Amino acid sequence: MSGRGRDASDQTGPETDEGFQAILGHLEQTRGLDFTAYQRSSLMRRVARRMRVVGCSGYGDYLDHLQADSDEVRALFNTILINVTNFFRDADAWAFLRSEIIPMLLAERGPDDQIRVWSAGCASGEEAYSVAIALAEALGAEQFRRRVKIYATDVDEEALAQARQAVYTAKDVQELPADYVARYFDQTGGRYVFRDDLRRSVIFGRNDLVQDAPIARIDLLVCRNTLMYFTAEAQRNILRKLHFALVPRGVLFTGKAEMLLSHSRIFEPVDLRFRIFRRRAAGLSGTPSRRRALMSGPQPAVGRLDELRALAFASNPVAQVVLTVDDVVALVNRQAQQLFGLTDRDVGRPLRDLEISHRPVELRSYLEQVRGERRAVRAKGVDWQRGPGEVLVLELHISPLITPAGELAGISVLFHDITTSHRLLAELATARRQQENAHQELRSTTEERETANEELQSTVEELETTNEELQSTVEELVSTNGELQTRNDTLRDRTSALDDVNEFLESLLTSLRAGVVVVDRRMRVVAWNAGAEDLWGLPRAEAEGEHLLDLDIGLPVADLCPVVRPALADPAYYERITLDAVDCRGRTIALAVACGAMRNRRGEPAGAILVMETRDGAGALIP
Repeated sequence: MSGRGRDASDQTGPETDEGFQAILGHLEQTRGLDFTAYQRSSLMRRVARRMRVVGCSGYGDYLDHLQADSDEVRALFNTILINVTNFFRDADAWAFLRSEIIPMLLAERGPDDQIRVWSAGCASGEEAYSVAIALAEALGAEQFRRRVKIYATDVDEEALAQARQAVYTAKDVQELPADYVARYFDQTGGRYVFRDDLRRSVIFGRNDLVQDAPIARIDLLVCRNTLMYFTAEAQRNILRKLHFALVPRGVLFTGKAEMLLSHSRIFEPVDLRFRIFRRRAAGLSGTPSRRRALMSGPQPAVGRLDELRALAFASNPVAQVVLTVDDVVALVNRQAQQLFGLTDRDVGRPLRDLEISHRPVELRSYLEQVRGERRAVRAKGVDWQRGPGEVLVLELHISPLITPAGELAGISVLFHDITTSHRLLAELATARRQQENAHQELRSTTEERETANEELQSTVEELETTNEELQSTVEELVSTNGELQTRNDTLRDRTSALDDVNEFLESLLTSLRAGVVVVDRRMRVVAWNAGAEDLWGLPRAEAEGEHLLDLDIGLPVADLCPVVRPALADPAYYERITLDAVDCRGRTIALAVACGAMRNRRGEPAGAILVMETRDGAGALIP
């Protein structure tokens, strides 16, 4: 291998070839694709490009890098395959396909015939979906779903996985007409998804054009800008496969860079400018002189030809009955004899005398239609009870037999036994219905889950709101608690002050030697000091709360009433009197009583205060 600094594509020699082959072998081992048929110079340029990107100077270094980094294997694989595509790439060619080729294909087929398309080298799917849009525009969505199958293949599994998703960005669809985007794509979160009902008609799968067998019975084959990467021999091999894949007169749509088809004898050009071709019939595709030489070769004897024709007709695997213009049985092949129980003796008999004229289907109306219109008709899905428990499904092809002069020579009736295919189609329809039901159930489950998620989200939001309300309530409670605490502190301070006042008053009353009695406006005792206890011998606890006039203590309460009652009504009242009384010791004493009104803050009378002292005979206070 050459030293660092030289481009790998310029390296030559056995060692270089061996290193390059080792890289291709590693790709085949890891990605399952043999690049032997690809143009070697093109492969080397693309490998060299990746080597420059990762900074490797030789194939050996790059192989080590590939073995250590799977992402680089993917990058190299994508670089070699060049998965570059977009919707309706080369717009003029696609416009010609839509305006000329597709109408021609549809005109050559019946209204119920299936249309099979193969998109070979579909990459990420834009080409296959472009064909789907073109056919849906020509047929309508309902006919498209019923009649069209598009097989899209590629060798790149990652590209196929992307194509199966049918999800594209706004940039991918920006070149499409706005009405195409609106009709054929559903927009979801900034992404564009190809319509699901049409997507089911597009089938993706892996196919290597070099190694794998082609898909058969194709009406339109799109293989654009793919052949040019292969060697000339590989291209010829692929073209033979594409020729086999197409039905007679099927259409091949290739890219502008693919020139080999212009010189191919198995395809005839429809429009060379847009690289559109039709399949030529195999066998007589050479020059006119070559065809004449083939036709002028030795011919078998006439008797031998008749024998061959008879053997070919008899061995036809499809039951066939040939009638004359007068509906007389002219020919019955072996399959028809076995199917309907006919024999050689039935040849020459009128059709109306045979059971086959009305079973499995009334043939005479179809025969009249063929005679009148001179075209083939078909009776599809005919159920025939052949025997006990045996029901066959047949498809009848009734075709006119026209002479070179244009005269009706007879009518051919083919009976295709489609029981197996009908059963398979029924099973397929059942499977599709089950799949659709499963899809609907899955969609319903998904919607229920989304609904549950929405409900859960609503519940979470409600809980968050409730939490915020609770937080606010807690804050209010904390604030209220602070206010209450402040009030409690204030009340405690006031209570303490009141206790101090009460203690002061209590000390004051206790310190007075005279008996002090305080009554409220109802003359109930509210204060009874120690002097009163000592004078009358009645404890404070028994005196307070009692009516003054109810106290039986030796005090002439009847004489006190005229003094106390005015004090309860007049806030300015004050009076002093002297009474005879008996103290707690049973002694008769002279009692000096001073009575004054007790006022509240507003100056209103709230009770009365009585101050009682004893005096001696001379009128002096007794200590």
